Amino acid sequence: MDIIQAVIIGIIQGLTEFLPISSSAHLIFIQELLGVEQANLAFDVLLHFGTLIAVVGYFYKDLVEMIKAFFSSIVDIFRGKFKQGFKEDKYKKLAWMVIIGTIPVGLVGIFFNDQIEVMFQTVTVPAFFLLITGILIYTSQRINIGNRNIEKTGIKDSILVGISQALALIPGLSRSGTTIATGLYLGFDKEFAAKFSFLLAIPAILGATLVQLKDISTGLDSNIMVYIFGFLAAFISGYLAISILLKFIREKSLDIFAYYCWIVGAAILIYSFFFT
Repeated sequence: MDIIQAVIIGIIQGLTEFLPISSSAHLIFIQELLGVEQANLAFDVLLHFGTLIAVVGYFYKDLVEMIKAFFSSIVDIFRGKFKQGFKEDKYKKLAWMVIIGTIPVGLVGIFFNDQIEVMFQTVTVPAFFLLITGILIYTSQRINIGNRNIEKTGIKDSILVGISQALALIPGLSRSGTTIATGLYLGFDKEFAAKFSFLLAIPAILGATLVQLKDISTGLDSNIMVYIFGFLAAFISGYLAISILLKFIREKSLDIFAYYCWIVGAAILIYSFFFT
């Protein structure tokens, strides 16, 4: 892999990690298109780390408040005021919703990792589930969008959105697309659905990065510049993707992403059927 290829893959990783069009599917497609063998583990870790830094940097202020609120809620347990604090402090509630919403993806990752890995060996599986992603996005735009924000949501909602994030471990099923669509089905305000999706991504991406990190045995290749440029591309494009989607979802419909998923998914399936 050269620097240009690393930058292209990094940009694809950053954009598709947060735009509702499936990063796993696009990474499989782009590596196939570029003729690049599956990226080694060290490069994959750096790409994930780039997107992690992007989302942490974008929501830095919220995360600081959530961390302080979390430790404050621990103190509330011993004071007998946990339930009161959970109801009255939005950051306490948000912190616990993110923590509890992360449990499903952790369990699926632990118990079904081998089965999920098999799905990455072909382009047809992610192409098919990209079509499903389009359906979820499209139908979520056709329901009566609710006005439920952090004050009007709770643990049950976080579990349901968390389950949808766990299902999105399947390549082609967009994590952001699935979680945002689930939030909209539950009556979330559009902007809160997107924000909760991004916050829920932080522990998921962190967990995936740590799992990969402990499995690295060979370390970085000698061409360190390839890794640096890939990381920077993932970070910058990831940060821009978050900003773009939040602005987009406030002002417009997400239908364009559904159309994109259908076109790309169908094109890959047709190509695979006739030419491979």
